[in-house]
Amino acid sequence: MDAHEVNRVRATLALFVADVFASVPRKDQRAKSDCYLRGLMTDGRRKSIQAMASRLPDGNEQNLQQFVNQSTWDPVPVRRRIAERMVPQIGPDAWAVDDVSFPKDGRMSVGVAPQYCGALGKQANCQVAVSVHAVSDTASCPLNWRLFLPREWADDAARRRRTKVPEGIGHREKWRLALDALDELATWQLAPPVVVADAGYGQNADFRAGLAERDIPYVVGIRGDITVQPDDAHPVAPAWSGTGRPPVPRYRQPPVTVADLSAAVGREAFTEVTWREGSRHAMTSRFLSVKVRPAGVRSRRLARAAAMTENGRWDGVLPEARLLAEWPDGQDKPTRFWLSDLPDDTPIPELVRLAKIRWRIEHDYRELKHGLGLDHFEGRSWPGWHHHAALVTAAHAFLTEQRLAPKADTADSPSTRSSTPSKTC
Repeated sequence: MDAHEVNRVRATLALFVADVFASVPRKDQRAKSDCYLRGLMTDGRRKSIQAMASRLPDGNEQNLQQFVNQSTWDPVPVRRRIAERMVPQIGPDAWAVDDVSFPKDGRMSVGVAPQYCGALGKQANCQVAVSVHAVSDTASCPLNWRLFLPREWADDAARRRRTKVPEGIGHREKWRLALDALDELATWQLAPPVVVADAGYGQNADFRAGLAERDIPYVVGIRGDITVQPDDAHPVAPAWSGTGRPPVPRYRQPPVTVADLSAAVGREAFTEVTWREGSRHAMTSRFLSVKVRPAGVRSRRLARAAAMTENGRWDGVLPEARLLAEWPDGQDKPTRFWLSDLPDDTPIPELVRLAKIRWRIEHDYRELKHGLGLDHFEGRSWPGWHHHAALVTAAHAFLTEQRLAPKADTADSPSTRSSTPSKTC
């Protein structure tokens, strides 16, 4: 947005800030919130504090630095109010779990380490944050964030002290951070209609089990090498000799990969589905949905543990799930796969739509990073990063509200002029 457009919505923004930042105790801090949000939304290549302050008539670099990096205001109530405000407006069809990376130089920014960097598509020095987004076909918004601390940060007292990492915060796997974020949202009386995630999360049997334990339905991506038993396979126990422990029921045929299982069914069994209109043409491909029983070592152990906890014994039966496979035109085999625990009567077009709805968060990340400067933060501390993330989320929420407003000129919205949906989702 240019300066004129920002000034045009100043009154509306002031009301938004008064609501979302009501938990911030001091009036002058809330005024800085308003200033910071205007800096994020105003046109400019860089959204560092110095750059934003130079573009704002009331911008004071020292004050904004103190507000973001040294002030003790709590970003959690701000995130909560944004989530409470945005979920009813978006009316999400799903919540999407994902992570985003920020390339960094040096080793002193909180959470930075050599690790896989999605922004660069390779191992690199970066920060990574896990996020949960409310998504529909027409709008989306981040609801919660967790900054990932690599294992090397767990016992590095010097770096933790310099970056003000709180006591008790240590290394947790990304899938656990995602479940933590969902648990926090539940304490805010917010629940997802269904969770969607890519294979980075869906491949993990513990993540799927964690969703099931919380009664959260899911549609999650998996790789083609995950193994399953066909739904009609049954575990069998050999006859017991009467001595020693009775044999445990087991599936006597080896499991198969989802890639091999879906390819063996044949292309003629796949149904053509159009799940949305893309920027150039309808998004159409061919899909198959079949019942399976995920069969990896971890899946078996989790199924056994759950059964032993519930009734003290396990009959060897693996839980059911639905496998969704995609076989695009021009390919000689299926290429993409998902697992879901949605009800059996969920139509394939709806299953496909949910599996593909993650394209909306790609829109979020483009706007958050390139338009609103999520990855432009130059501070190094834990509080500073979380303050900045909350402020960027607030700016994104405000722009989303403007697009959703009945009189919003959505097609020409400054925040969406260059956003083009991904061709791959």
